Amino acid sequence: VTLVGAVLCLLAFWLFWIGQYWLGIAAGFGFMVLDTVDGKLARCTGASSKWGNVFDHGIDLVHPPFWWWAWEHGLAAYGRPLEPVYATMVLWVIVGGYVAQRAIEGLAIQRFAGMEIHVWRPLDSKFRLITARRNPNMAILAAALLFGRPDTGLVLVAWWTLVSLIFHAVRLAQMTERQARGVKVASWLDA
Repeated sequence: VTLVGAVLCLLAFWLFWIGQYWLGIAAGFGFMVLDTVDGKLARCTGASSKWGNVFDHGIDLVHPPFWWWAWEHGLAAYGRPLEPVYATMVLWVIVGGYVAQRAIEGLAIQRFAGMEIHVWRPLDSKFRLITARRNPNMAILAAALLFGRPDTGLVLVAWWTLVSLIFHAVRLAQMTERQARGVKVASWLDA
């Protein structure tokens, strides 16, 4: 299941690269469904493995920046290219914001005894559902494509990535400040 998903992930990259966005979105959504199912299926059937876990999580972690780069590249073939300097800025915000958010998540786990940043308070758990990651970004891009504006969709993803990065940075600062005052930082799910 993970291998089929990986093939669809690569196919989505290629289709985005050549400006075939609707087909790319179909392949991407197929991958996203399989990505949701594969780990659960492996655990339920007792067929999980260390390699499968690494393969699945590696794909999850690595592919999003490549998809957004391919989306930007495909804009020329679609007929809506961004000006080169602007395109570079948009990609830097998306990719840099993605990497920075992942770093913030890692810092939270390191600083707060393995606790994920998205379980600190109910707000954090709710925000995780919409934070600038693959699925919400794909929804933004698909909505923009409905209006024939994949270029605008990519710019909106950059803005949403920036908003999400600020949110996570503020939450990490708030958690760090509480800990510095001697207040235990714990998940709302443990209450």
